[in-house]
Amino acid sequence: MGKIIYNLVYDRKKSLNRKGTALVQVEAYLERRKKYFSTHVYLRPGQWDSRRSLVKNHPNAEALNRLLHEFMAGMERLELDLWRRGRHVSLEVLKEAVEARGADYGSFTDFFRREAASSRLKESTRRNHLSTLARLSEFRRNVDFGDITFEFVSGFEGFLHAKGYHPNTVAKHMKHLKRYVNLAIDQERMEVQHYAFRKYRMKTVESHRTHLSHEELGRLEALSLAGTVPRLQQTLDAFLFCCYAGLRYSDFVSLTADCLVDIGHRKWLVYRSVKTHVEVRLPLYLLFGGKALRILAKYRTRPQEFFRLKDNSNVNKELQRLAVLAGIEKRLSFHAARHTNATLLIYSGVNITTVQKLLGHKSVKTTQGYANVMDVTIVHDLEKNSGKMSRKSPSS
Repeated sequence: MGKIIYNLVYDRKKSLNRKGTALVQVEAYLERRKKYFSTHVYLRPGQWDSRRSLVKNHPNAEALNRLLHEFMAGMERLELDLWRRGRHVSLEVLKEAVEARGADYGSFTDFFRREAASSRLKESTRRNHLSTLARLSEFRRNVDFGDITFEFVSGFEGFLHAKGYHPNTVAKHMKHLKRYVNLAIDQERMEVQHYAFRKYRMKTVESHRTHLSHEELGRLEALSLAGTVPRLQQTLDAFLFCCYAGLRYSDFVSLTADCLVDIGHRKWLVYRSVKTHVEVRLPLYLLFGGKALRILAKYRTRPQEFFRLKDNSNVNKELQRLAVLAGIEKRLSFHAARHTNATLLIYSGVNITTVQKLLGHKSVKTTQGYANVMDVTIVHDLEKNSGKMSRKSPSS
């Protein structure tokens, strides 16, 4: 009996699915017979190099190629194990062994991991999805497709609440789980009549936009970090910079020195939003008295280093430490800088459409989420002008 020969093949049936992708399979060849095993990796035609049997032109090509070859190597290990145990090795026996190893090759847990690796997600989004997978694995170490029932979904939700997660964080994890269940149904790994989310309802609460007042912002500006970890100063500077410029974390860490340009002998920040792809142009010299420029001056010789932070989660932990040191009781996150920027600009009377452009919102409706601040501004404006209006006699 000879050894099985393994090859990767793409789109064997020469038929793309409705998403325009086709499956990569492992072809097992023995004694002029072949069997095919799904890797659960789907690609577009331009993403496969048929000559070299490699993924190309894909944002996660390196990870996918490693995954595919690990899959094939796993099958070879199974074959070797069968030989060691004295089993007669055939393609049918190999298929049974692969199916028996469902925890490695056919479980929902494995499917979730493979899909997250192969999908065209931003790296930050991919980390969020894998965070859900980690929580799911805490709830049940290995989840089979048949495990996912309404009772399972409800139990996972209860587990997350018991861990102390915020309701909106729980909803985020449930949304991610639902996405991969839907993908499994689309790929006919699960039957739609057993859809676990049919009667399930996402539960969220209205989120509170944390922002700093002028006085709280002043406390952070005056905070002395002498004797603390040097990295903490950079986190503080980055947060304050974003309070003045209104940037998201994803936009800040994507900045380069080329984003700082001189227009009319004045320094502007010009960047394209990672989230919305909208170009934003900020006259830094006019925002908050040019405070952002004074921070940039500290990093004049190493601007690229300034724009490199830890991951968002660790940065938020450092911000909590800074809030405590500054005597601020609010729970700070990096996104609070963006809310602070919008709130203080609107409160000071800047037009809502101007704030919309400064924040890079596609629609003014998003900016109008700060309506409570706008209401205060309106009251201030009316109070300021009420005396003038009362002194004027109505025209006849």
